[in-house]
Amino acid sequence: MNPDSSAPRAASGPLEGVTVLDLSRVLSGPYCTMLLADMGARVIKVEHPGRGDDTRHWGPPFIAGESAYFLSINRNKESVALDLKHPDGRRVLDALVARADVLVENFRPGTLDRQGLGYDALSVRHPRLIYCAISGFGQTGPKRDRPGYDAVIQAEGGLMSITGPEDGAPYRLGVAIADLVTGMFAAQGVLLALIARQRTGRGQLVDLAMLDSTAAMLTYQAGIYFTTGRTPLRMGNRHPTIAPYETFAAADGEFVLSVGNDEQWRRFCAACGLDELAADERFATNGARVRHYAQLKPILVDLLRAGTRAEWIARFDAAGVPSGAVRDIAEVFADEQLRARAMVADLVHPTVGPMRTLGVPVKLSDTPGSVRTPPPVLGEHTDVVLAELGFDRASIDRLRRMKVV
Repeated sequence: MNPDSSAPRAASGPLEGVTVLDLSRVLSGPYCTMLLADMGARVIKVEHPGRGDDTRHWGPPFIAGESAYFLSINRNKESVALDLKHPDGRRVLDALVARADVLVENFRPGTLDRQGLGYDALSVRHPRLIYCAISGFGQTGPKRDRPGYDAVIQAEGGLMSITGPEDGAPYRLGVAIADLVTGMFAAQGVLLALIARQRTGRGQLVDLAMLDSTAAMLTYQAGIYFTTGRTPLRMGNRHPTIAPYETFAAADGEFVLSVGNDEQWRRFCAACGLDELAADERFATNGARVRHYAQLKPILVDLLRAGTRAEWIARFDAAGVPSGAVRDIAEVFADEQLRARAMVADLVHPTVGPMRTLGVPVKLSDTPGSVRTPPPVLGEHTDVVLAELGFDRASIDRLRRMKVV
């Protein structure tokens, strides 16, 4: 919980009563299920006994033996340690599937089909089940069998080709954006399928490809290519169709200037005392500024390096011109705005102790999501969930002796 937040707290979110069986690991699937859990769904994360999700071992940093990576994407979930290849483990899983509204997995296509756990098999026995399958390249097509980690998809999805310095190498984005956006689309797909089930009474397959999701993000860059036939190139921090819209060096560090229209340009010029620049036909319209940016940029570089970031940002804020400092992560989370928006939440983890995590970005006025419980330790909820399924103490102890759980 975040004691510094004045945001309304609710006992349950809009997905209360929805049970999600999470067979996924690493990032795209767990991010999807975390988004659903934040909104009140019960998420039961099934992990291999003794090993768990791959990201439990990704680090450093580790905190009291727990991976910071894992902690960042698995709040509000329950962990059940279960060997799916053991016949008794499979029976437990079948019982869990029977109670689930949604199943999320991100194995390579065909992996769960070979175990009788694919959509075709499960939908016959559980026609209301919504089955969300996330993969690198999708359940169909000639590349369906290829594995797809985020860096591979950023490369093959075109993002790296347009990210980085104009005269340098292509860059991977600093977060696993292909995984994250696929998790967002997956959560959206699950919600759409839940709405459709209210009308039809049936679940369906939600097929998410990381390559599809990444291509969908290309938006205006794709539009440039479709319109002109020319492949967009890396431009550093410059925008291909808006000017000035990039980073500039002030006297004490870099900041971003984003002049999005001609009125903002005129306000920018007035704020800087550059009335003659506003009247210059080469720069009077956005299209003209883009065409003549080679002449415009040196003028702006010389002007903006004469003041500090704070001075320029204050001046541009007063003029209604978008701008902002290039901040590091520590500066971001010292921002009182994020605290006011409950985007930093405080939890107490059973082994880590007090910890911070990100808050819920979607703010609902009547049925808000919430950060309620810390990321689980491996198998933390195994006994509770098995008891709910009807297993008595002796049966659970037997499964433990056999290393099924």
